[in-house]
Amino acid sequence: MTYHNFRRRAWAATILGCWGLSFAACTTSSRTASVATATNKFTDATLRQIATAQDERQTTALLPFLERPEVIYRREAALALASVQDKASVAALTARLGDEDASVRVAAAYALGQTADTTAEVALRERIFQEKDALARQYALEALGKCVSRAGLNILARLPPAMGADTAALAGQAWGLYRAGLRGVTSEAAVARLVQLLNPANPYRARLAAANALARTRGLNLNSYAGTIGSVAQADPSYAVRSAAAAALSKASQAASVPGVLTTLARRDPDYRVRISALRAMTAAQYAPVKEAAWAALTDPHEQVALAAAEFFLTHAAGEPGALFLEKANKLSAWRPRATLLAAALKLGGAEQNAMRTAVQERYTAATDPYEKGYLLKALGEDPGAYEFISKAIFAPDRPLVVGTYGIEALVAMRRLPQFPAEQQATFALAMQRAIASGDVALMGTAAEAIRDPKLDMRRVFANADFLKQAREKLVLPRDLEAWQSLQQTIDFLEKKQTAPFPVAQAATHPIDWGAVQAIPAGQRAMIKTSKGSVVFRLLVNEAPGSVASFVALVNQGFYNGKNFHRVVPNFVAQGGCPRGDGWGSSDYNLRSEFADLRYGEGAVGLASAGKDTESCQWFITHAPTPHLDGRYTIFAQVVSGMEVVSRLEIGDRIERIELLR
Repeated sequence: MTYHNFRRRAWAATILGCWGLSFAACTTSSRTASVATATNKFTDATLRQIATAQDERQTTALLPFLERPEVIYRREAALALASVQDKASVAALTARLGDEDASVRVAAAYALGQTADTTAEVALRERIFQEKDALARQYALEALGKCVSRAGLNILARLPPAMGADTAALAGQAWGLYRAGLRGVTSEAAVARLVQLLNPANPYRARLAAANALARTRGLNLNSYAGTIGSVAQADPSYAVRSAAAAALSKASQAASVPGVLTTLARRDPDYRVRISALRAMTAAQYAPVKEAAWAALTDPHEQVALAAAEFFLTHAAGEPGALFLEKANKLSAWRPRATLLAAALKLGGAEQNAMRTAVQERYTAATDPYEKGYLLKALGEDPGAYEFISKAIFAPDRPLVVGTYGIEALVAMRRLPQFPAEQQATFALAMQRAIASGDVALMGTAAEAIRDPKLDMRRVFANADFLKQAREKLVLPRDLEAWQSLQQTIDFLEKKQTAPFPVAQAATHPIDWGAVQAIPAGQRAMIKTSKGSVVFRLLVNEAPGSVASFVALVNQGFYNGKNFHRVVPNFVAQGGCPRGDGWGSSDYNLRSEFADLRYGEGAVGLASAGKDTESCQWFITHAPTPHLDGRYTIFAQVVSGMEVVSRLEIGDRIERIELLR
């Protein structure tokens, strides 16, 4: 399984880790005054008109509202354009940077950042030095990071000394450098400034952004900053800053002090998320000095830490017999860490390879939980000798959908192994063709992805794409969009064509039900009763009316009752709501993305998607601040109680039912 993007299916997100890795410290934060209201704002017909134009992606209908005399309509129009993300709105939004009202200037800066248009760079840069309102300046700085060129980065990295005492400017600068770093725009001066911003005297928001920037900006060499970053990872009062700083130490792996710092964090940090980040930051080069701490973490009282430790061994262990990991695995009670260690045993192999494979296969046969069965197939994917066993499991009659999904992913992973037998490649190709013809969207989508993988060189096997076209025609849009996308990409790959834009459902196919929206009180709460305990959401109807109305309608239908959390990535998210239970399921309609001015803090609840404007029924809860998701995935709710339950959720845990609290 890859981890590059948020998906409705097995949810491919960018993580700082192995198999899977805000301005408010622990919540989704709303940064514009318009959304922090105590009443449902959509009793206002004009606001409904603006929101409808946003939902229909009608830039031309929204632009006149930017000229309205009423502040609220100018501000809401700018925020609506932040969701539309049309570069045609840049000129009009740029003009609003000089609006007489500061809240409109804030919204305009946010919307310009959302367009990521480099033509906005000059206006945003100028606004930083003209702006008198601290919050508006902060927004302009962050938006500049989303639009800045390499040539203009120096201005963002070197603010005038007069701004040094402005805490809002420090936060804006840090977030601006973070956003630029995500785009690959960085420099030595920018990195040096980020390290300075880690200073404990700086505000939390600046430190959080700086630590995340150092952790997530690709290609950095932080060896010379290892001492400072290590100190922050051990001493910052915020777990979120410590966690991101620990992750950044993976880029300072050659510094002599780093293994000791990571070992200390993995053993002693009081927050499980920091312990996970430390384990994920450990590298193969550090294997000897950190190994004992990773062994100890396998018995950490928090199961997600144990899983991160098992993933460390799967990714980095070398030169040790697989039997050692089989022995360790057999002592674990939690099935995910155990299955991951079994994967490490099979990967490392040794004289007892056949016996280890047999042991894993016997565990599979004895297991009753379909998710555990899936993980055991995933483990067997490390051993080409298990090919026939996995293949039979995939196509077994009456097997759970989840088992087939994990099985096809395991088979594809096995095919990518260097030691996969050449004589078995033809059999694999036939298995992919069978999966395409199965009618199972997970098997179809995964097999199609394998066929177009240039490293597998399968174009020479499948010279004709007709079987893919026949399978594609049997799919139902938008419900089967991800499988359709995968098949179409593979058809174009085999026919050596450029892939055309995918068919995204228009607003007219599922318009916002404004009657339903107006019936939802601002601050409406929902209780999710899980097999681990209850979690309460506050629904954000003013910020995401279409998404909240859809969620409430599905709750009232009992749609989520009995569903599972099908994906849990430690220190990242717990995701559920899939009708298939494997992430490939959907409702029969799509929603449009609603990118309100919100941040993914701890306990933010977002909608999974297969790309912009393809949201459906699946949702996820963040374990910690995840700012790389900001402005890219709809936030429609916030956890207000039960985060201790969220932190303990595991794959396969049930959503017993969801109730709206009156």
